[in-house]
Amino acid sequence: MRRHWSLFATASRYALTGHARNRFAMLLVVVYIPTWIALAYVTIPDRRAPFRLRATGQILSPAGNHLTQITGALNAVTLIAGFMMFAATFTGGAFDRRLAMAGYPRVHLVLAKLSALTLVCAAVAAYATAVTAVAWPPRQPLMLTAALFCAAMTYGALGVVLGSVLRREVEGMFAILMISILDVALQNPLSSSGSDSAVVRFLPSYGAVQAGMSAAFSTAPATHGLAIQLLWLAASASAGFLVFRRRTRNALPSGPVHGRGGTGPGTPTRPGAAEPGAPSPDVQPT
Repeated sequence: MRRHWSLFATASRYALTGHARNRFAMLLVVVYIPTWIALAYVTIPDRRAPFRLRATGQILSPAGNHLTQITGALNAVTLIAGFMMFAATFTGGAFDRRLAMAGYPRVHLVLAKLSALTLVCAAVAAYATAVTAVAWPPRQPLMLTAALFCAAMTYGALGVVLGSVLRREVEGMFAILMISILDVALQNPLSSSGSDSAVVRFLPSYGAVQAGMSAAFSTAPATHGLAIQLLWLAASASAGFLVFRRRTRNALPSGPVHGRGGTGPGTPTRPGAAEPGAPSPDVQPT
């Protein structure tokens, strides 16, 4: 048990160090989240925007700028989590593969990355909720934080998948950006007339949006939305684990290795040495 804990702690330290060195992501957390939320509050009109929340069936009528703040917070945390995990996976993939091929347990590596992602997403979600509460108090701040956390975790796992399958950094950044923008924008009643469409139920952050709006503007339970988001989180995390496992697989050929004392085909011989099965030069024919 002590050995397992030591392996996990070492891998976690490397994962957290990698995130801490991503200064651009830290800048996004500190500056982008409050800027986005503040601009939404100042620039969007505060007239009422009634809509039906599919998760509860309620008709909610929040102020337009409050509604945009919630979708803006969701967009911000998903972008940041996706960027951070994509960058960590893209730049550290070769290092992870070397560790795995050297015998480092992949389970410990995956658990360390998951733990680091959990800490980052929890901090970002709590920060976004606190910034939102500066302008107006959400009805259920803890549930709002949980919705932001689950959305960030889902996109963090998607960042692992994209970081493992894409070959250029700009491709991954563009993919995360476009997925997050389209995902949240299509669910904002102010920007999309189809936010009540059945199609939006298949978007990655659908459950988090439903839970976040319910937590922000009503006292109704938001557990249904969170349950849906947890399904997306489980699916994306499973995909991330499978891709990580494939990327760090042992690329060495299986079976006996020739050239290290073996006598199979392809075994190199010293200059002047006899081939296997040939008579020794010291034995004179009779």
